[in-house]
Amino acid sequence: MMAPELQILLINAVCLGVAYLFILPGLTHKTMKALALSDLAVSVLALGTAGALFWGSGVGFSLLVAEVNWLVFALVTFAVMEVPLFMRFVRKHGIEPPR
Repeated sequence: MMAPELQILLINAVCLGVAYLFILPGLTHKTMKALALSDLAVSVLALGTAGALFWGSGVGFSLLVAEVNWLVFALVTFAVMEVPLFMRFVRKHGIEPPR
């Protein structure tokens, strides 16, 4: 059986991979607002999937410095995995933050 941390990391990787390789490049208008809405949908999907597997299970997750629950682990690892993808996508497509 796969380690719980690896399961959540794979869920995050698959969701982010689909988003940044297929969904976001296909957006007609690539704006911060469009990225934020797409990111919200992908985040909800990843968290919902992780929650379906681990909510109420009592399984602990190691964040190297602390033992946390599934929600904290999923949120932190999702953010850490997404930031470089987001920065690269924004630079590549010349998306400016709103003023």
